[in-house]
Amino acid sequence: MRRLLVINPNTSTTVSALVQHHVQLAAGPEVRVDTVTARFGAPYIACEASYAVAGHALLDAWAADQCNASVRKPDAVLIACFGDPGLWALREGSAAPVTGLAEASFLQASRLGGFAVVTGGAKWKPMLQRLALGLDLHRELIDIHTVAPSGVELANDPQGALELLTQACLQAATHPKVRSIVLGGAGLAGMAKSVQARVPVPVIDSVIAGTVHALSLDAPSHARNGFPVQWAQVSPELSALGSR
Repeated sequence: MRRLLVINPNTSTTVSALVQHHVQLAAGPEVRVDTVTARFGAPYIACEASYAVAGHALLDAWAADQCNASVRKPDAVLIACFGDPGLWALREGSAAPVTGLAEASFLQASRLGGFAVVTGGAKWKPMLQRLALGLDLHRELIDIHTVAPSGVELANDPQGALELLTQACLQAATHPKVRSIVLGGAGLAGMAKSVQARVPVPVIDSVIAGTVHALSLDAPSHARNGFPVQWAQVSPELSALGSR
């Protein structure tokens, strides 16, 4: 049985449970899905500072899993944050392929042409624009619509979130170049299906897209887990995966 390691780089166990449920449904019974939660950081990633700390928390959570002798090493790793903090850093050290919710859903949407993003948290817009540039998908990204509540707040009020997100998606769909909409955020897992009923273009669930893409990836060329860094004052697990 393949093992998919899902890392929530924020500290919300509620979000981790939600993601575990939807990723396991998307992956199917032949895949073991293990979702782990960051050991430090913010309960929700909604600004540059929390995003920066989440990158460290991601590496720390991955290292802790690598040092856990009771579980087999993962066949793939999924970053359960729409923004993919630490994506390139973890790829540098992981022998298993790594992707994130944003990269995976952006790639899926770009196959249909221009796309828009709808997500929670106003500060995410420039952060996602920068990520799209780094992924070389900025030309396909037509627009980003943010709603005021964070992803966690939206998840805590599903009925109110559904109407708010649907209206944002309807507005995004009016752009003539938008061929699909990414409903982005770990806390929004499972909502795209309900939103889709009223939106005239495909609405992509970032959690489902992340699951499918992670399981489709080939292993990177390097076979060893670890980093060419002499770590200082980090967790014992992360230190163990540095150079000596």
